[in-house]
Amino acid sequence: QVQLVESGGGLVQPGGSLRLSCAASPSRIYVNSMHWYRQAPGKQRELVASITRAGSTNYADSVKGRFTISRDNDKNTMYLQMNSLKPEDTAVYYCLGEYGPSYHAWGQGTQVTVSS
Repeated sequence: QVQLVESGGGLVQPGGSLRLSCAASPSRIYVNSMHWYRQAPGKQRELVASITRAGSTNYADSVKGRFTISRDNDKNTMYLQMNSLKPEDTAVYYCLGEYGPSYHAWGQGTQVTVSS
């Protein structure tokens, strides 16, 4: 069974930075596209950024120019570098990994709070 574990969340002031990680296990699993989602209180979960195994990326308009998604296939780990954070970025951030013909797995989420 594939497991995804996020880390790196926390409390940061507006304008600050955080780097989230999402590690997939077991290490031998071949993960295809990976995604970061977020869910703020009272709102629906939304797609933040995506990356294919080859490294092609896509971003939500709200984070373009501020967030950078990347991955290390050897480590089966995906990252989200978040700069110039705003209070509206406050949410629980989840990673999603696709594997096999049509399977996917979610991480447990990590809280990001942007506040002064």
